[in-house]
Amino acid sequence: MTATQGRPAAGDGTNGDLAAESPGAAESPGAGEGSGAAEGSAGRSDTVAGVVGQWRVVRPELDTGPMEIVGRVNRCAALLQQAESAPLRRAGLSRPEFDLLGALMRTGHELTPGELARETFSSGAAVTKRLKVLTERGLVERRGDTRDRRVSHLRLTDAGRDLVDAVMPEQLAYEGAVLSPLDDDRQNELADLLGELLSRLEGHLRTRQP
Repeated sequence: MTATQGRPAAGDGTNGDLAAESPGAAESPGAGEGSGAAEGSAGRSDTVAGVVGQWRVVRPELDTGPMEIVGRVNRCAALLQQAESAPLRRAGLSRPEFDLLGALMRTGHELTPGELARETFSSGAAVTKRLKVLTERGLVERRGDTRDRRVSHLRLTDAGRDLVDAVMPEQLAYEGAVLSPLDDDRQNELADLLGELLSRLEGHLRTRQP
């Protein structure tokens, strides 16, 4: 999901796309075929609550608290990835392609493919494949490095910049509609909690890198 500051107003009702995709979404780790099973703790009745209830029956000695959080984060991510975004669909873009265009726009300068991979948390092979599509559409252009012919620098074309300018407000409105069941205070609370968790995870991973 696009990182935003503040909470955009709900869009044109396109959050219905998300609900329509829910039945076929991928399960989070531990979520088996009985996803509609027993209700979890605190009266929760979502998919993960059913999974937690099943584990409590077969292994009551296990602390399933982490699954209540990690399972839900994974489930939400799976649903959001599978749900088609109407603004991007109309623009003929996949979410990963739009993320590449957005990275070139928000950084304000040329990026190498490797830098784009880091900016978008993608593999080099995936970035190469997406860049091929975007350059063929005339949205991104490539410039060779004058000192190292193996290196290329990428930037948005005028058409690419115009497309991002047009799609970004619609995309934020769409994401606001997806989050609309939560009021502003709850959204801010969720953003703070997820931000704290993400910072800790990123710091932990950095310390483990050689």
